[in-house]
Amino acid sequence: MIQLYFLSVLCNGLCGYLLFSSDENQKSEKQPFPGNNPVFFLVLGIVSAVTGFLKLLSPSMERILIFGDLIPAAAGIIAGFLLIFGIYRNDKSLTQIESKGTESSMDIIATSLLRFRKPLGLGLLATALVHFLFPETLFL
Repeated sequence: MIQLYFLSVLCNGLCGYLLFSSDENQKSEKQPFPGNNPVFFLVLGIVSAVTGFLKLLSPSMERILIFGDLIPAAAGIIAGFLLIFGIYRNDKSLTQIESKGTESSMDIIATSLLRFRKPLGLGLLATALVHFLFPETLFL
């Protein structure tokens, strides 16, 4: 389905750019995308994860079954979860509630995943570019 192919390339590219260019220490700088808006991150994360899941169910080319869309679909699902974990981690109301006790398991997972956001962002950008240039590649 060509719509899912377009959404996959677009979401992987946007998520890759946002993950690569994000810096936790500089939240007040202006970015070309709404980097300080958690609603944008949430919507993009949900759309990216859903698009990745749907690409697993309906590949873009009929003659190449699941292998043709495996890497872009997995990358979209991972990018969506990373953006949603980033929002969860930066939510002030949740951190105030959890600061009374020890670290929650969700915070430990979010911290460990977000540690690799820059390499994953570069990987997402590369996946989006290669998937755009070579849509019929067997193992992409």
